[in-house]
Amino acid sequence: MPIYLDMAATTPTDARVAALVMDHMVEEFGNAGSRTHAFGADAKAAVNKARARIAAPLKVEQGDILFTSGATEANNLSILGLREHAVRSGRRHIVSTAIEHKAVLEPLERLASEGFEVTLVKPDKDGYVSAADVANAIRTDTLMVSVMHANNETGAVQPIAEVASLLSDDDLYFHVDAAQTFGRLNDALAHPRIDLLSLSAHKIYGPKGVGALVTRRRNGSRAPLAPLMFGGGQERGLRPGTLPVPLIAGFGLAAKLAAEEAHARAQANMAFRQTAVTALAPLRPVVHAREERGVLPHILSFSVPGVDSEATMVATKDLVAISNGSACTSASYEPSHVLSAMDLPVEVINGTVRVSWHHKTKNPDWRLFVERLQDLQF
Repeated sequence: MPIYLDMAATTPTDARVAALVMDHMVEEFGNAGSRTHAFGADAKAAVNKARARIAAPLKVEQGDILFTSGATEANNLSILGLREHAVRSGRRHIVSTAIEHKAVLEPLERLASEGFEVTLVKPDKDGYVSAADVANAIRTDTLMVSVMHANNETGAVQPIAEVASLLSDDDLYFHVDAAQTFGRLNDALAHPRIDLLSLSAHKIYGPKGVGALVTRRRNGSRAPLAPLMFGGGQERGLRPGTLPVPLIAGFGLAAKLAAEEAHARAQANMAFRQTAVTALAPLRPVVHAREERGVLPHILSFSVPGVDSEATMVATKDLVAISNGSACTSASYEPSHVLSAMDLPVEVINGTVRVSWHHKTKNPDWRLFVERLQDLQF
């Protein structure tokens, strides 16, 4: 079997987390909304424990954690959930970036089709957005600023703390898609000026199908979100439906383990990265994002001169499982909107692959990997 190097798309569930999920599926299977017996009480306690585990590293209250099906739903609720407030307040302008995940860009496109104005700040050639450029795009009628913490394709860590420090303390809401960084870079996510945070469990060795939206209080109140779905009072009325207690419990444990093991995991990931970069050097790769400017240690995005990304993946498919972009868009065979926004040459965009790993990933046969690609060059 090839070595799985697509951890930015999804991670395996930690065995400790899987055991807890299974226990809540088979043994502790109560509905957290059932108030008349111990099974329901135990389920509610498990949900509250998970809220506490997710809230702690972010320095928010348990009540600020709203469970969703994942970061995509959290992004949609953050953006589309402010639509009614925007109409009432007359603030119909949103600032975001051209490198956001489609789970942010497509809701923004929906609002644009309804008459909202959206300004997308472009990154530089290394994939980084300037905090000053974001701040300069803000107008008196700006409703929201939405900036991802780290790009899922390049691993470039964006200056969200600097952006936060440049924002006024009025009714301008700051949303951060932290799908790739929660559990890895929690300190920046704890910034009190970030109003809304989108999280996902399956990026940190938790189960798929669960995530959270953090709705931090500022000046005593949260962002005035309106629900996108109806049919129950769960999650403060913003996300109706029976809570998936097993998944939520697993997410909570995954968050706790990520916080406790963050340093050791980061060190192991950086060691893997350094080995990979050294091994790939004979190919003279064009590497996107810079370590000195901030990059996730488990993502390496690069282009090999003279080799198309599809050719790279085919030539090495028995060695590694890698991708040429986001798992949500790579099947489309369209040029990466992230790399295009960086104004890279077409041949670099077409040749880019993303390699991503975790702290226990074994190194593939890099020598053979390089030889395969050298045979394809020019």
